[in-house]
Amino acid sequence: MRGSSVGNAAPEPIGGGRQTRWSKRLAGQVAVLIMVNAMVDTVIAGPLIVLSEMLDHFGTDEAAWLNASAMLAGAMWAPLLGKAADIYGKRKILGGTLLVSCAGALVCLVAPNLSVFIFGRLLQGAAVASFFLAVALIRDICGPRIGMTVVGIVTSGSAILGIATPALFVLMADAYGYRSVFVLSAAVAFAMAICVRTLLPESQIRTPGRLDIAGAVLLGGGMATVLSYVSLGPDFGWFAAGPLTLLAAGIAVLAAWFRQSGRVPEPLVDLRTLGRPLVVTLLLVILGTGSYQSMLQLIGIIKDVSPDQGLGYGIAEQGPVALLFAAPSLGIMIGGPLAGALATRFGPASTLAAGAALGMVGTFGMFLGVSQLYVAVVFAFMLGLTAGALVTSGFNMAGVLAPAERQGSVTSMVMVMIAIGSVVMNFVGTAVLKSTQVVVGGSTENSGTGVSSYIGVGLGAFLAAAVLAVILVRMRRGADVPPAPASSVSVALSD
Repeated sequence: MRGSSVGNAAPEPIGGGRQTRWSKRLAGQVAVLIMVNAMVDTVIAGPLIVLSEMLDHFGTDEAAWLNASAMLAGAMWAPLLGKAADIYGKRKILGGTLLVSCAGALVCLVAPNLSVFIFGRLLQGAAVASFFLAVALIRDICGPRIGMTVVGIVTSGSAILGIATPALFVLMADAYGYRSVFVLSAAVAFAMAICVRTLLPESQIRTPGRLDIAGAVLLGGGMATVLSYVSLGPDFGWFAAGPLTLLAAGIAVLAAWFRQSGRVPEPLVDLRTLGRPLVVTLLLVILGTGSYQSMLQLIGIIKDVSPDQGLGYGIAEQGPVALLFAAPSLGIMIGGPLAGALATRFGPASTLAAGAALGMVGTFGMFLGVSQLYVAVVFAFMLGLTAGALVTSGFNMAGVLAPAERQGSVTSMVMVMIAIGSVVMNFVGTAVLKSTQVVVGGSTENSGTGVSSYIGVGLGAFLAAAVLAVILVRMRRGADVPPAPASSVSVALSD
């Protein structure tokens, strides 16, 4: 596939028993994939709820490492697992990924010190890759038109559980300690591995070849090292010797990977075969999803600040702040399936553009929302719609651009962008806040100027994403909408 351009690939024709209408079998398969993605939430969101307990237990203040290590690992795992899925089968690699994540949760459960715990989190991070593997598998299960809607349901359906699971995590942690979160994560991962093996079909389309292990090590290590610089910079200083050493090492490793990928016949990711539409899509995803994640982080910051402190922001004691966390989940539940359904009519490039536009409005509204709870709830809901639309449309766009035999590799790149965007924008926002802190009543607080600047950074990223979306729409005008299925394949498949 070295000589082909992903950007010019056409959607593959319907065939091989793929479903073109809803049936009981398809509904069951979608339910399994939703639960797989819900398991990812237990890996990423669960530990955040017990973060203070973990910091106390390990006697550290390195919250960034405890928090971001799994997402960093997801960025490392994704290219290797995407390529492996194309070669060995998506179901097989998805099941193996869930078992690795289960093992990681068990390591975290029994970790005697911080180093072992972080190693467990790196293993758990493999679960992040299961998110895009589920999407890639949909392209084998479904025809193009229904597949776009199913992608929206699968990528957003876990948000339904996301409304209730935080309360479950809190109850478990109060009753049994922070380790209970990892018991639950391990159990769910193991159960989902069994469901994937027994209820989902194996992909019939394979790419002959072998894994570029050396390239995987260089790419994953380079990304992890550069992102580690981003994560440590706010705490230790962007120009301190330690972080700068990490940055230089990461750039050197990525340069070595680029040189190495030009010398092997089947590189993990061949940048020279990427078409312009895919490059624009990936840039749009990293800006849009990263900005959304940074706004969620801001919500966690302002919820405990009272307007009476006179900082110019704060919503504590104005009402039930739990609404702020439920609103984005509700928005994701609606935005993902809606974007998938609209993509069958207008194309995923158009729904990406709509998501970027919603993001600009939602982020701008947070200038008011940081001091008024119910205004914040409205715009948090809008940002949830944005997240659902961007993630669903990003995966759908990649699916349209990628040939059948490279679905795993290309969708993995979307997952890498989501992970990188989340890490980078969160830490950039944190750096902005730390650089503008003020001392009030003897304690250091985030200033109103810092909060406004934080929102401004997110708004600027969404503006850049919107510009890219307009460019993408012009590139793909009339090319993204899958053809309506012929009458001969429109009959629902029987079970």
